[in-house]
Amino acid sequence: MRAYELMIILDAGVEESNVDACVAQVAENITANGGEMKAEDRWGKRRFAYEINHQSEGYYLVLEFVTETREMGSLERLLQLADEVVRHKLIRLPDNEAARRGLLGDGTPLAAAG
Repeated sequence: MRAYELMIILDAGVEESNVDACVAQVAENITANGGEMKAEDRWGKRRFAYEINHQSEGYYLVLEFVTETREMGSLERLLQLADEVVRHKLIRLPDNEAARRGLLGDGTPLAAAG
């Protein structure tokens, strides 16, 4: 299994129902490709350090998931085509960091186990 962290910045004017729909769409894509959502962290609205697409703030989401697949093209494409997504960043977590966060194995973080 590979662990990933996905940060999504949505348009600041997006409604809560649209945020839920975006998360559901991403989760559906992940599970369709044999993955599993592990964590969702909604940071809310934050100011940008500089304007992006003439906007000064956005709604931040951080999602953690695990999957067997190495190809994330369909997820990347989904996020690139979504009108409400201002930016996104998908990174593969190193195995030791994924284990520390409890994303791999039995779900127990190493800090809690030791």
